[in-house]
Amino acid sequence: MVELLASPWGPLLIFLLRIVDVSMATVRVTSIVRGPRWLAPVIGFFEILIWVVAVGAAIQNLGSWLHVVGYAGGYATGTAVGMWVESRLALGWGVVRTISRGPAGRLAAALRDAGFGVTEQAGHGKSGPVDVLYAVVRRRQIPKVLDIIDEVEPESFVTVQADATVRRGLYAAGKRA
Repeated sequence: MVELLASPWGPLLIFLLRIVDVSMATVRVTSIVRGPRWLAPVIGFFEILIWVVAVGAAIQNLGSWLHVVGYAGGYATGTAVGMWVESRLALGWGVVRTISRGPAGRLAAALRDAGFGVTEQAGHGKSGPVDVLYAVVRRRQIPKVLDIIDEVEPESFVTVQADATVRRGLYAAGKRA
């Protein structure tokens, strides 16, 4: 293994190892923050095994700028890959907050028909009365909720906030958390 990592293929292998371990780190941190938390130590074990091999090879070959660039480039690329993987996993929950100038009953009904729990609240904005809708959904369902909002109330103001903990209540497809 040492000879392979010191060979001309070494920088490429270090690059690939760093992509894997940094991507794993992103998913590990996400699982700590948004769950499932049991996954974090498992990922962490393999992440560090890979990291030790990559950093050891880079340090043993500090005289080769290709090995050092492979290490740094793998870190940068691994960060991008990790963000992409995390966005696809979409772990955790989000709150979609919609502020509508008109009566938002039609939007609330459309979201409920799609299986989402919605809380309605009256409010007052700069231009007068508004309706505020809150929907707590799994992060992977946020695009579906936004599509419904765009279809029913395209002029509404929408914010999305990530939440780490959800307890009790009605969630998408009538399932409880």
